[in-house]
Amino acid sequence: MIGRPDSSNGGWRSLTPDITPLLDIIFIVLVFLLLTANIPLQSLEVDLPDTDSQALTSVQDSESMTINMLADTPAWALDGEQYDNWDQFKVILESQISQLKDTDLVLASDKDVTVDSMLKLLAFLQEHQIAATQILMEDSQ
Repeated sequence: MIGRPDSSNGGWRSLTPDITPLLDIIFIVLVFLLLTANIPLQSLEVDLPDTDSQALTSVQDSESMTINMLADTPAWALDGEQYDNWDQFKVILESQISQLKDTDLVLASDKDVTVDSMLKLLAFLQEHQIAATQILMEDSQ
């Protein structure tokens, strides 16, 4: 016959479940969520044209400067002059900021260039208030 355990030897505790492992898991998940929830996201605002006709304009002006982003070394080029790394290229861009603001700027990128390279360049242009840029695209045929 099933009877009630004797309360004098602590037998009633054997009938209750042990929730210590459950509490451990809950606290681990809680700490994980608290640590990952406050990661600040960095964003770069880019204005894109509203219609396709605005986007597909050809470069006709000879007074434009071209910045090339290449997948291999050298990774950067300004009007055909190539540079190996970003720090070297950034110094050249800073020395020509007034020219970059006065002329049309064309960005030409290899299709295998990483997004990091493009974001470095766009962040530099935004930092120096250079807004008039065109991104060179290959005609889809």
